[in-house]
Amino acid sequence: MTREAALDQAARHFDSNGFRDRLAELVAIPSTSQDPAFAADVDRYLAATIQPWLERLGFSVEIHPNPVAGFGPILVGIRIEDPALPTILTYGHGDTVRGLEEQWDAGLNPWVLTPRGDVWFGRGSADNKGQHATVITALETVLSVRGRLGFNVKLILEMSEERGSVGLKPFVAANAEMLAADVLIASDGPRMRPDVPTITTGSRGNFNFTLVVREREGGVHSGNWGGMTTDPAIVLTHALACIADRNGRILVPGFLPKGGIPADVRRALEGCELQSEESATINPNWGEPGLTSAEKVYGWTSFIVLAMLSGNPAAPVNAVAPDAKAWCQLRYTVDADVDGFADALRGHLDAHGFQSVAIEQAHGRMAASRTSPDNEWVRRTQASLARTTGKKVQIVPNGGGGLPGDIFVDHLGVPLVWIPLSYNGCKQHGPNEHVLAATAREGLMGYVGLWWDLGAQV
Repeated sequence: MTREAALDQAARHFDSNGFRDRLAELVAIPSTSQDPAFAADVDRYLAATIQPWLERLGFSVEIHPNPVAGFGPILVGIRIEDPALPTILTYGHGDTVRGLEEQWDAGLNPWVLTPRGDVWFGRGSADNKGQHATVITALETVLSVRGRLGFNVKLILEMSEERGSVGLKPFVAANAEMLAADVLIASDGPRMRPDVPTITTGSRGNFNFTLVVREREGGVHSGNWGGMTTDPAIVLTHALACIADRNGRILVPGFLPKGGIPADVRRALEGCELQSEESATINPNWGEPGLTSAEKVYGWTSFIVLAMLSGNPAAPVNAVAPDAKAWCQLRYTVDADVDGFADALRGHLDAHGFQSVAIEQAHGRMAASRTSPDNEWVRRTQASLARTTGKKVQIVPNGGGGLPGDIFVDHLGVPLVWIPLSYNGCKQHGPNEHVLAATAREGLMGYVGLWWDLGAQV
C-alpha cells in the first residue's frame, strides 16, 4: 500500500494495453451529439459504459435528463467515504463532434481506435473520452492498491458539451447542494506543449457577433454601376480594419482587459514558451505588441474573423453585390467587460463613420473563468505532478479555448484545477483526431500520484 505500488500498477496496466483497450471501447460508441441520428448512442455511452464502471468502484450513479429538451443527459456519480473528508468534483463530457468519416485518412475510422506508432487515432480519443477515462482509471488504481481514496468524489459527465453545454448551467444551479465540493479537478483541452505537464486554472470566454452591410435588394451590373454605387464588401473590409490593424492588434479599447494583465497571471506565464505546430505557425509580430505569445493567448483578448461572404464565391457574376457579412469572434479573459462588448463596438464603428454596418447576433457562448495560480489546490496539484513526472509543471491561468468552468465557480464556488491531456495538434473537431500515447501514459501516472497524494494528506 504505497505510492510507488500504485504507480507501478498503473504503468503495467498502460503498457499491457489495458488503458488502450478501455479507450477503444469508449471510442467505438459513436456518441456524437451534433447529429440527431446518434441520439441512442449518446444515451448508450453513459448507461452501457460509464455507469457500470463507476458502480464497480463504489459510486452511486444516476443519469438525469437534460433540463433543456432535446439535449443529452447528464450523469452524476458520487462516492462518499466520510462526510468530514474533502470532496473533489471532477467533470467530463462523453459526447463528440460529428465523425466526418469521409475526411479521415485511408485506413482510419473515427469510431475505431487505431494505433500507429505512438499516435492513437479515433474520435473522442483527445476530446474528451481519453481524458475522463484517465481520471476514472486513476481512481480505480488507487482504490485497488489502498482500498480507499482518502477523499470523497463527485463526477459529472455531460453529453451536450459539443453543442455548447446547453442545460449544464441550470442543472448545476438546481443541484448545487448535491454537487457541493471543495475543488474541481478535471481534464479537458490541450497542454501548453505535448511534453510539458500543464495545469490551467480557467479559460477564456468567447463572444460572437456578425457584421452586416446591406445596400440593396439584389446585385447590379458591375459595368453600369461599378464606381458610383456603394460596394458593401469594401465598406465591410474597412470596418474590420478599424477593429484590428493589419497585424491583428485590437483597436477597440472596450474589448481589452481592464488594467492589463494581472501580476499573478504574468508571474505564472514567465518562461512559458509556446511552439508552432504542423497545422499553424506562431507569428511574433501578430497581435498586441510587447506581449509574449503565451500572454497573447492566455492573458489577452483576440479578435478573429471566422468567415466572410459577399456575392457568390462558388459562381461569381459581374455584379456589385447587394450585401456583405463577416462572422466574428472575441476570445477574452475575466479581466475584460464582456457585458459592454456590443456597446463598445457600436460606439467605435460609429466614431469611425460606419453607421451603416449593423451588428447582429451578438452573444456570448461560453463565459471566461479563472482561479488564481497561487491558489492552494493549484499549488498542491503542481507539486504532486512534478513529483510524479520529474518535470516542471506549467501553470496557465486560463486556457485559450472555452470550458464551462464559470458554471462551477458561479454556482458551487469551487477553485478550478484543469489538467489537460491532449495538445494543440491533436486535430480535435476535425478528421484524424488523435492522442499521443506518451502523453496519455504520463497523464495516467500523474493522476494516480495526485489521487494518492490528496488521500494521503488527510
